[in-house]
Amino acid sequence: MCGIVAYVGGRTAYSILIKGLQRLEYRGYDSAGIALFNGKTNVYKCQGKVKDLQALVKGKEIAGSVGMGHTRWATHGEPSDRNAHPHRSMHGKFYVVHNGIIENYAHLKKELASREYTFQSETDTEALANLIENIYLEQKVDAELAVRLALTKVVGAYGLVIICEDEPGTLIAARKGSPLVIGVGEHEYFLASDATPIVEYTDRVVYLNDEEVAVITADSLDLKNLYNDVKTPDIKRIKLNIDNIDKGEYEHFMLKEIHEQPSSITDTFRGRIAMDESKIFLGGVLDVMPRLLEAKRIIIIACGTSWHAALVGEYLFEEYARMPVEVEYASEFRYRNPVIGKDDLVIAISQSGETADTLAAVRLVKKTGATILGICNVAGSSLSRETDAGVYTHAGIEIGVASTKAFTSQITVLTMMAFLLGNKRQALSAGDYKELIHELIRVPKQIAGMLKSEENIKKIAAAYKNVSHALYLGRGILFPVALEGALKLKEISYIHAEGYPAAEMKHGPIALIDEAMPVCVLALSDRLYEKTVSNIQEVKTRQGKVIAVATAGNKDIYRIADHVIEIPPCHEAMSPLLTIAPLQLLAYHIAVMRGCNVDQPRNLAKSVTVE
Repeated sequence: MCGIVAYVGGRTAYSILIKGLQRLEYRGYDSAGIALFNGKTNVYKCQGKVKDLQALVKGKEIAGSVGMGHTRWATHGEPSDRNAHPHRSMHGKFYVVHNGIIENYAHLKKELASREYTFQSETDTEALANLIENIYLEQKVDAELAVRLALTKVVGAYGLVIICEDEPGTLIAARKGSPLVIGVGEHEYFLASDATPIVEYTDRVVYLNDEEVAVITADSLDLKNLYNDVKTPDIKRIKLNIDNIDKGEYEHFMLKEIHEQPSSITDTFRGRIAMDESKIFLGGVLDVMPRLLEAKRIIIIACGTSWHAALVGEYLFEEYARMPVEVEYASEFRYRNPVIGKDDLVIAISQSGETADTLAAVRLVKKTGATILGICNVAGSSLSRETDAGVYTHAGIEIGVASTKAFTSQITVLTMMAFLLGNKRQALSAGDYKELIHELIRVPKQIAGMLKSEENIKKIAAAYKNVSHALYLGRGILFPVALEGALKLKEISYIHAEGYPAAEMKHGPIALIDEAMPVCVLALSDRLYEKTVSNIQEVKTRQGKVIAVATAGNKDIYRIADHVIEIPPCHEAMSPLLTIAPLQLLAYHIAVMRGCNVDQPRNLAKSVTVE
């Protein structure tokens, strides 16, 4: 959620911090701030965007080769200048930026108030800054020990960077449940919530693990856990193309990422399908393949858009691998007492690999002995380290808050897994297996061709840009696509939209249909087409407006729908990949026409790393 960036080395920190905060804007935020150390610590922070912070700092002292910055997404305390980070401890010994939630902050504040500490903000973070300072002053220990002792008293999640004024040239970082990555340079170090602010300077990184504390100077990185056990930093190489952080010729990152889907889907199956299209290779699951084949049930856990991908996976695994599947919201699953056995296979899906609820659900499952697979887009993420095995998507960095190419890459992985397990479990014949692989390989070119119809979609968007509500209907494997299409619209345009199984319309939603209610219907020429047409007729009878996503060549649909978006003929298994792209474009253009901030929708964050 919040974004952290920090630097220690020989360069002027300010420009690195500002550029880093700009790179982290995609995570979603409502205020920004920096702290720069140059003999003393100067703090500048304000509600608003990074450009507002730059305006605030103009003409002020920005010297210093040690500093940290933060973009805040409000949890405790409304968006305001005083609640923005960094936060200063009462006596000015410590400055803290924090991503996460300190759940017992009220208790800590009460305890500190009894020691005559006062607070300038409404945040949980300021309580932590004062707690560290109180231990530092009362127990007369060094800053690193004060941080470790304070964190043993904390309940909650945190990614922290800390400056102690008494220890110039040093940054202290800590992590539990909220990601932090350290970039390793030559006589310099960079810290950030993810690698996007770092990749410009180095490709060598250290991912902090939970309950680890790093003490960093320009020439050293010392790592230990909260209990003073020394750890050896595990330096990894990362591959991240800096060009992906630029919009290029596109007005918004979201539009760029929609148009990148032919490439991102290809990159996800590249090297995983035999040249003769007869086999699928998923190296990340080879070591656990016997356990996968013996699994009695699949449980897929995810949140948000990843949950919609999971629902598509449910249809795929049941149809092609003949395995029973349950799909769960990770945010609900983690607080239940689910019945899970050692014979179960649990698949956790998260674009970032850092989704707090999904990680908590994974940790719950680990206690049961079930096999856990991860599907995520970020190498080195927490999910990739906490699961037994897994498969990376290769969507590339996704900057737009509303997920597009990550969603279709997740579905691509689930499609390959379903076909692979179906083949190995002999639920698919060799001929059907090869045909399905061939159909998957065709998808990127089909999407690329379909994206050329964007002008038609823009015209439809213009007709509905001022509506207040919308319905999305789909049947079978396209029901999750209806959910995702509705989510995209509400996320970025702020129009209330709901997705439903088409057959469920008669069980309530049909009461909403009138001439002001657009209904987007996924009406492909498949085995359920005639039933879907009946649903369209029900809408039209009540003066509803119908936008049909239909198979190219179907002329009849034009007689009953108000607007038609065509997709190429495809195998049913590939239909989610092909139908979602026009719905993404429809939502995008409606949002742009409404003047919405498409890449950074209000109240949303890219990666939900707190509850």
